[in-house]
Amino acid sequence: MSFGLDPQTLKQIQSQVDAVKRATQGIDLQSISKRIDEVNSYKNPAFQLPALTNPNLASEFHMRLIKMINDFDEKLNQTEEVGVRLVTFGQSITFSVEDIGYWNPSLIRFYGQLEDGTPVELVQHVTQISFLLMALKRKNPDEPKRKIGFRSEEENGETQE
Repeated sequence: MSFGLDPQTLKQIQSQVDAVKRATQGIDLQSISKRIDEVNSYKNPAFQLPALTNPNLASEFHMRLIKMINDFDEKLNQTEEVGVRLVTFGQSITFSVEDIGYWNPSLIRFYGQLEDGTPVELVQHVTQISFLLMALKRKNPDEPKRKIGFRSEEENGETQE
């Protein structure tokens, strides 16, 4: 088969194929392929590209909120915990924050309790979030503080979407 190529081009191609055959004679190509896979599997930070993320996704917003809340919590003493005050339509709601979740692309979920112990869950679009972080007295100051966003799936009762 000539594939429409002139005899001179076919001769050059055959010469190159023969050179590759000679160069690879006795080489186990499976071993080379396996070694290449090993090298590519190394996790060298110097050669890792940063993950491409969308800063507008709820998951990214979620990470920033957790950092801000935990930074605020570090400034509080052992008898205080992070509270959130929401002001909407002239009404004000204050609750202690126990955890934060998200549902990509745009919903943030706040889990917590009102002052009387009533559980609450607030679901908001990322563009609507506006609240005041504040210190509230802890109900059980003898128990160790737990950072927001570090709850196990078993404690949460679900996975974060």
